[in-house]
Amino acid sequence: MALDNTYEARPCRPVQQETAVGAGVQILLLALLGTAIGMGPAGWVTGLVFAVATWAVLSRAVLRSRLASFGPANRVTLGRATLVGGVTALVADSFESSPPVSLLVGLTAVALILDGVDGKVARRTGTSTALGARFDMEVDAFLILVLSVYVSMDLGPWVLLIGGMRYAFVAAARVLPWLTAPLPPSTARKTVAALQGVLLLLAGAHLLPYPAALGVVLLALALLVWSFGRDVLWLRRRAAVRRPDGAEAGTPLHAPAGEAARHAPAGKAVPAHPYAAETTTPTTARHHSLAEELLETSPTV
Repeated sequence: MALDNTYEARPCRPVQQETAVGAGVQILLLALLGTAIGMGPAGWVTGLVFAVATWAVLSRAVLRSRLASFGPANRVTLGRATLVGGVTALVADSFESSPPVSLLVGLTAVALILDGVDGKVARRTGTSTALGARFDMEVDAFLILVLSVYVSMDLGPWVLLIGGMRYAFVAAARVLPWLTAPLPPSTARKTVAALQGVLLLLAGAHLLPYPAALGVVLLALALLVWSFGRDVLWLRRRAAVRRPDGAEAGTPLHAPAGEAARHAPAGKAVPAHPYAAETTTPTTARHHSLAEELLETSPTV
């Protein structure tokens, strides 16, 4: 579906107001959680930091992307981010007390379900943007990290490998630019990415006996290692193929978890890796997170 060129225009005040409304809704959710379960200081502080950080980074992103309208798909993603903020607060609170598992599972389940909605909305309304794709992927990545922290309290710190693998890949790409090359489409890769949240939620719901929960998380980690390992090997082989001028065959930006294809504007190549995002400057070997990109002073090309 072609992207409506009128969607990306000069920024307007209502767009900035929508990000502020998102922060307000996040604080309201925290207040509801605090009233319902008596959330402690850790949960409150973590939730508020998440709300302020999301507002600041997203406001900067909207300003730099010059959106004339925030768009229905981004509103769905902002709603998911609000739920993820609630999950983050509950996980932080679980270090001090025992918040209801059913509440955490409910918020997480809705966030995972909505993950398949925002992309469809973007395509149907013709409001696909690079910002929407990056925003969606960062929310996905952070939710997996938070769930990893929660499950690690029962199964051990090794579970953090699941949530941290994408961030380790980002760090490695700073040293090894060939890791930033685009990957071919892969249904298996997308499936593995989608399963991470489901399997972690299943293990964290306390519905399974310890051996079964352990097996579920080991499966999630094994699938993720296989997916990353296969792609790293493919990228390493690709790096050996040089252009006539001696440069590597391609070094576009590689970025966080999610499905860029759901939001990416028509006419642009979309990397298939769930932790990869397209670049608008294919010859630039940069590898960074949404916050780093959005806080740069120069506008996105």
